[in-house]
Amino acid sequence: MNSITNDIRYIGVNDHVLDLFEGQYDVPNGMAYNSYVILDEKVAVFDSVDARFGQEWLGELAAALDGRKPDYLIIQHMEPDHSANIALFVQTYPDAVLVGNAKTFGLLGQFYPDLTVPAEKMRTVKDGETLSLGRHELKFVFAPMVHWPEVMFTYDSTDKVLFSADAFGKFGALDVEEDWACEARRYYFGIVGKYGQQVQAVLKKAAALDIQTICPLHGPVLTEDLGYYLGLYQTWSTYGAESEGICIAYTSVYGHTKEAVEQLAAMLTEKGCPKVAVTDLARDDMAEAVEDAFRYGTLVLASTTYNNDVFPFMRTFIEWLTERNYQNKRIGIIENGSWAPTAGKTMKGLFEKSKNITFMDTTVTIKSALNDTSRAALAALADELMA
Repeated sequence: MNSITNDIRYIGVNDHVLDLFEGQYDVPNGMAYNSYVILDEKVAVFDSVDARFGQEWLGELAAALDGRKPDYLIIQHMEPDHSANIALFVQTYPDAVLVGNAKTFGLLGQFYPDLTVPAEKMRTVKDGETLSLGRHELKFVFAPMVHWPEVMFTYDSTDKVLFSADAFGKFGALDVEEDWACEARRYYFGIVGKYGQQVQAVLKKAAALDIQTICPLHGPVLTEDLGYYLGLYQTWSTYGAESEGICIAYTSVYGHTKEAVEQLAAMLTEKGCPKVAVTDLARDDMAEAVEDAFRYGTLVLASTTYNNDVFPFMRTFIEWLTERNYQNKRIGIIENGSWAPTAGKTMKGLFEKSKNITFMDTTVTIKSALNDTSRAALAALADELMA
């Protein structure tokens, strides 16, 4: 049982069984489902955990309560990895009041139609409303579409703690040591990336608060250098370039497009590019490829033509980018086609609704294999990318 402040305890759990988070994101170091409790004149619990860990969570809660009973369960997010044990909580502590907003309780009925809670045991709050626990004063900060419509943060003005729902979360269990930014970035762009405008709105609300600790629903509690984390969220939610460098994403059938990518990467490195991140879209983790595409200000796409279109993994990759509002980037194009190279035109067309995308003037066209003409075009593209 971890003490965050004198009155706030961590009661979350680690999951090392899950293979794919949300059915698609590889989590080799597991996941943490975080829950918290504030012990005051009144006792408030923040969210529950994944369905498989209900009894473990109740055990952690009982240990923190030390014979007391909770007065409130504050529901910040209804995604089932956080709400699945609400019914178990209600069965165990029937006198507690569920606290949420109107959209919270709408989703509660949809997910758990067999759960019956008396009206007097549900408190519907509004944006900016407060709840006193005694010494601790809680303020509810609505964060719609970060990344579900009912999401709300809770600010404890006494200990200056922001309970941030899924924001500032990351992949990985808490009993594994790893770099925060890498897995937080992959988590953000995979799950929240589409909602930059909404993240910006809630960051403006947060700027008015004196925050000394951030307690997310995934990942570690953040207590030091909060400006670093807030700064990353500012960059990510405005679709800016976080790091200097170039991301190259490619598909290759017989190795000729791969060879072109390797030669371009070598040219860029020789010209002083600080980082060239190369990813094989057929073999590497797609979410990590998306992460790199957002991290750097320049992206190079290299693909074979396939069925008069673009190779399927490349199409999937671009769709992952565009559905997450990919913007404010430079893009270089390398296409390959033995008799009708159309991959370049197709790739460009997939970005037609994207904002502030600048395509390089040089498009490299390979007809089957590299020759002197296409190698010269690669060199010209490298020069343009480094200009």
